[in-house]
Amino acid sequence: MPAGPARSSFLWETHMSNHEPRLWPNDEAIRRVGEGFLLCTLPKPEWTHEAHIATTSWIILERPDICPERDLPDLIRRYNESVGGVNSDTEGYHETITQLFIRTLRLSLAASDGKVLHARVNAILLAPQGRRDWPLRFYSRERLFSMDARRGWVEPDLAPAKSG
Repeated sequence: MPAGPARSSFLWETHMSNHEPRLWPNDEAIRRVGEGFLLCTLPKPEWTHEAHIATTSWIILERPDICPERDLPDLIRRYNESVGGVNSDTEGYHETITQLFIRTLRLSLAASDGKVLHARVNAILLAPQGRRDWPLRFYSRERLFSMDARRGWVEPDLAPAKSG
């Protein structure tokens, strides 16, 4: 298995692509995961890609006291540490991926106005922009998994980042 940033990219690609999303049964399930994330009581195995998408969507739609672009970085870092994870140059919080998905979710949610929370989240999870590998439409693996991209926002190198 590769080491360092290459290892991180390998694990992300292997784990994050060609995977059928787990859909949400109701709004309360999303709210429970979101609250567990905020309180750092959510069990680590439940902090999945789907949970990231659902929690961020819930925050955007129902938590006006939280600004995702500003607050999610520290909230994710805090949660990661609460479950024994680390936030380093090779694992844990990733700024570019987080900010790209926030932009994507904002646009997707705006286009689905009028539906209940879980229907909106499930529609995103089933769409191309809900896929785990969505960022790779815009970024090379080398750029996306660079230390600079993990630490801060970097512009795409393959195509302009369309977020919806």
